[in-house]
Amino acid sequence: MTDARIPMRTRFAPSPTGPLHFGSVRTALFAWLAARSTGGQFILRIEDTDQGRYLEDTEALIMETLLWLGLSWDEGPEVGGPHGPYIQSMRTDLYREHAGLLEARGAAYWCTCTPERLAEMREQQRAARMPTRYDRRCLSRQDDVRKERAAGAPAVLRQLMPPGRTAWDDVIHGEISFDNADIDDQVLLKSDGFPTYHLAVVIDDHLMQVSHVIRSDEWIPSTPKHLTLYSALDWTPPRFAHVPPVLGEDRQKLSKRHGARNVLEYGELGYLATAVDNAMALLGWSSGTEDEVFTLAQLVERFSLARVHDSAAVFDQKRLDSLNGQHIRRLSTEELVELLEFWLPGTSKETRRKLVPLLQERMVVMRDAGTLASPLLGDAPWDDDVVFPPRKVDAATAIALLDATCAEVSGAGLEDITALRERLTAFLDARGVKARDGFRVLYIAVLGRAQGVPVFDAMAFIGAEKSMQRLRAARARLEL
Repeated sequence: MTDARIPMRTRFAPSPTGPLHFGSVRTALFAWLAARSTGGQFILRIEDTDQGRYLEDTEALIMETLLWLGLSWDEGPEVGGPHGPYIQSMRTDLYREHAGLLEARGAAYWCTCTPERLAEMREQQRAARMPTRYDRRCLSRQDDVRKERAAGAPAVLRQLMPPGRTAWDDVIHGEISFDNADIDDQVLLKSDGFPTYHLAVVIDDHLMQVSHVIRSDEWIPSTPKHLTLYSALDWTPPRFAHVPPVLGEDRQKLSKRHGARNVLEYGELGYLATAVDNAMALLGWSSGTEDEVFTLAQLVERFSLARVHDSAAVFDQKRLDSLNGQHIRRLSTEELVELLEFWLPGTSKETRRKLVPLLQERMVVMRDAGTLASPLLGDAPWDDDVVFPPRKVDAATAIALLDATCAEVSGAGLEDITALRERLTAFLDARGVKARDGFRVLYIAVLGRAQGVPVFDAMAFIGAEKSMQRLRAARARLEL
C-alpha cells in the first residue's frame, strides 16, 4: 500500500557539499510531488553536519535550483516553520540531548578506540575474510572509557545494535528484512560533538513530523539502524520509500563525484525548467498512459508512489532534448517572446514576435534561437565548411537558380512566398533537380549554411533588398 490519499509530509535534506545533480533532484521532485499530490507539506532541510565536505554558499545554490524547478517548500530555510531551525548545524543541542537519552537507555555506548587501533582491527578482519565492523571492544569497558574521556581522550558515541532482525514494508520495494548481526555499531556522535547522518536524520524526521521518507535506495542498508533508533526512543517511524538510483548512459550512478552536470547548468544551456521536471519524473516513474509530456501541474495530478519503479533508471540526453523541444512548442507566442529576450539580447518585442513562427518549431533548446536568428538579425557569415554549390547541384544550375530567384524577388517581391516557392520548384523540376537539393543553394546564399529557418520565410523577414544582395554575393562566389 502507498497511502496515496493520506496527506504526506515529506522532506528533501541535501548536504551542502556541491551543486545538485539530476539524481538528487529527481529524489527531491518525487518527495515534492508526493506531498503536493496528496495535499500534504514539503520540507527543505539542510544537512550540514559533515563539516569536512561543506562548501560555502552551497545552501543558496540548492535553494536556487529548487526554486528554478518550481519546487517551493512549505517549511525550511528562508521560509521558516514550527519545527525549525531547518539547518542541522543549528540543532546540535537537540542531537546531544537525544544521544544522552539513547546512552541512558542502553541503546548507545561511548568508544575511545583510536583511528590507528580501528585501522588495525579492520586490516585483521580483512585478512581473516571477516566483515569489517567494530568489534565492540569498548562496550565491556565503559568504566574505563569514562575515565579516558574525563582525561581528555577523544570519544565517539556508538549505536548498540540489538540481536534479532529488523524488517519493514518499503513503499517501493515491499518487505525488506536484515539480520542485525550483520550491521555495524554505527557512530552516532563524532568526537567533535557533531552528529552523524544516522542520528540527526532520525531526530529531525521525527521532530519535523515527516510521514514519508523518500530517498535513494542506497540508504536501504542504513534503514535498520534508523528503525532501531526509533524503537529505542519509543517513536513511531515514518514510512520509507527507497527510490531507484539514476544511472548515466554509461550505466554508472549519477553523482557529484561521477561528474554529473549541475542541474542549474541545464537552464544556462537553454533547457526549460518544466522540461527538466518532466524528464526527471520519467526517471523511475510512469504515468500509466502513453503520454510522456507533462507540465509540473499535470505531474502533481498524476503522480503516485505506487507507479515508482524498483529498478534503476537511465538518464537519456536525447529524451531530455526531445521533451524540451516539445515544451518549447507548447509555449504561447507571448511566453516565448518573453523568454527570447534573454537569448536574443537587444531585440525588440515586436522583432521577437515576428521571429517566433520561424524559430519555435526548430528549437531544441532556447540557445538555438541565437544560431537560427543570427543570419536574420545581422550578417550571414558563411560556414567555413560549407560546400558551394552543394552536392547534386552543378555550378551552372546554381547560377541559373540564383538569377531566377533575384528576378522573381525584383519583379513580384516577397509578399507571396508560397507562389515564389512553387515557381522556383517548377524551375528546378524543368532542369531535373529535386527541390530539396536545389533549395540548398538558396539556404547557403541567404543564411550562410545549408539549413536553418525556412529560406523563403527568411527572405521575407530580411526583405527584398537584403535578400537580393545575398543572392548576388553568392552568385559572385560561383564566378570566381
